[in-house]
Amino acid sequence: MNIGIFTDTYFPQVNGVVTSIRTLERELNKRGHKVYIFTVSHPNSKRVLPRVFRLPSTPFVLLPSHRVGILYSSRAVGIVKQIHLDVIHTQTEFSLGLFGKMISKKLDIPMVHTYHTMYEDYVHYVSRGKLTQFTPKMARSLSRIFCNRCDKVVAPTNKVRDLLFEYGVKKPIEVIPTGINLEPFRKENFDKIEIQGLKNEYGLKESDPVILFIGRIAKEKSIDVVIHEMPTLLKKLPNAKFMVVGDGPMKKELEKLCKTLNIEKSVIFAGEQPWDTIGKFYQLGDVFISASVTETQGLTFAEAMAAKIPVVAKQDKSLEGIIEDKVNGRLFTQNDELSSILFELLTDKPLRENLAQNAIKTVEPFSSDYFGERLEQVYQSLLKK
Repeated sequence: MNIGIFTDTYFPQVNGVVTSIRTLERELNKRGHKVYIFTVSHPNSKRVLPRVFRLPSTPFVLLPSHRVGILYSSRAVGIVKQIHLDVIHTQTEFSLGLFGKMISKKLDIPMVHTYHTMYEDYVHYVSRGKLTQFTPKMARSLSRIFCNRCDKVVAPTNKVRDLLFEYGVKKPIEVIPTGINLEPFRKENFDKIEIQGLKNEYGLKESDPVILFIGRIAKEKSIDVVIHEMPTLLKKLPNAKFMVVGDGPMKKELEKLCKTLNIEKSVIFAGEQPWDTIGKFYQLGDVFISASVTETQGLTFAEAMAAKIPVVAKQDKSLEGIIEDKVNGRLFTQNDELSSILFELLTDKPLRENLAQNAIKTVEPFSSDYFGERLEQVYQSLLKK
């Protein structure tokens, strides 16, 4: 099959959607299919990648870290005609998603859509200022309308599927978790000297217990919840460090919060790192933390588990079947529970090791091979109609 993926985010950006797309691209190519990526131009894209077509784009005025592509390109339509796409798979409800939908209708090509983002949890980005008021109700309507104009919808978790049904989506929804290539995160791939060198680079001592977050520094990630609990933890464990790997619109605000709480020496902002080095950064953590309840799947949880780092996360439906409290990780419901949970884990190595060993067993079935197989079946089902 010739498969066209339409997305507003792609390499060299680093986020969960890009990880999902690149995993799918690799698995479909392994199965003998040809995958073509239609995405936005990006200032950090220094080289031309095969079968990747970039449309002119500009930064999104209300969120400059995101880019918005043009809604129509006659050149891209010509390319689609030449390569004879069998299936269009959109990964966004915005510019490239709308363009993919137009092409699907124009050329009568079946269309699958993966719903990655619960927009009602993100309306603060486009509602700030006086330009517009984008409400949760509008986000639900946008999601319903877009999904009902597809042939089939893919949701990464039961949580997302149930939410889309609540929105009024009538099209068939397949629950297919994003597959993970576990190899880049395995502890066995890294030697102690290499990891110690990275620790030295960020001023981490061998004896420092490290709480790790990897991801976008944004409001919905609730990193501030962890920072607010750090003073309580530091009273009991003064050498604990919280390492934040990533970048985003909330970085300056969180740095300011650290200064206000007088914990700036205990919180390390490492910045966004190239994808091929992310596996190494996971090795710096003794515990992986997330207080977010807006995840559609939370690939970083699975990556941390693959790296044998116990995960501490806020209780959420998206974690069902992934994290079981006191078995392969820890869950908290109230923010003031967090410091005591972190203290227990950071001071009890056998407990961490037990949780980590169970965690690796949990993520083994989430293979990228199965992910590719399931989506291949979805495409084939549409071509039979």
